[in-house]
Amino acid sequence: MPFCINTSRSEFSGAILKLTTMPRFRITTKRVSQMNGIRIEPGMSVEVVSNSFSNPLLTNGGQPVADAFMRIYGIDIRRAGIMSQAYLDVERIG
Repeated sequence: MPFCINTSRSEFSGAILKLTTMPRFRITTKRVSQMNGIRIEPGMSVEVVSNSFSNPLLTNGGQPVADAFMRIYGIDIRRAGIMSQAYLDVERIG
């Protein structure tokens, strides 16, 4: 499980390490789509770990989500025109 170490607090002579888990999201396609020669099937899903607790589609222009679909399925969801919550379901799983 990905984690981040926060050493901002110290106690006595040593630093207390606070492990903070980074949120994990599952992004799943909702429906069939055929645009620009790219076919999307419902149920295609990827998992993305984010530094932010907000929706990964809205953070950094959705780049981590686009990268995950390219890495797993070899498709460019920006070119397919489905980079929105109308086509993608976002679920926080961790």
